[in-house]
Amino acid sequence: MIETENTPNPDTLKFLPGKKVSDAGPMEFLKGDKNITVGLANKILSLKGTLMVFFGEDFITVKKEKNLNWNDLKHGIISEINDHYLKGNDIVIKKSQSITPENNSDEIVNKINEVLNSKVRPAVARDGGDITFKSFENGIVTVELKGSCSGCPSSVMTLKQGVQNLLCHYIPEVKSVEAV
Repeated sequence: MIETENTPNPDTLKFLPGKKVSDAGPMEFLKGDKNITVGLANKILSLKGTLMVFFGEDFITVKKEKNLNWNDLKHGIISEINDHYLKGNDIVIKKSQSITPENNSDEIVNKINEVLNSKVRPAVARDGGDITFKSFENGIVTVELKGSCSGCPSSVMTLKQGVQNLLCHYIPEVKSVEAV
């Protein structure tokens, strides 16, 4: 039985299959992406009105077109997820499918990633999203919001009042946080 959970973003819905989803870390796919190697991502994105699918460790977040109602999409998405697991698949994304980020040995960047990974990512994952580090330059941390966080009406407040305050508290070199 797949459960759904609302997220702070009204255009995204979090699907909880009650099974492992990704061993490879969070991954996001957008409608129109070329070379999507995850079959379930292709199937969900082929449904009319879906724009994005995001795979977390134990959840799947889907973004829809603004003008559509979740009641029109939810059952098709649940069907695709159920079908995936009923075919004997125990996971959606295996570790071998991961995309390893570039290794950065800068001490401040390592501290930023540590705070993001230990304090921020678990919180945004509860809302069906993810946040990833992109760069640090002249005191400004640039991050990318994914899943339900991408385009969420409250993401600016979360970014400034939550993420920025945390990073500035733990890492004095950080002056502000911006999203790409």
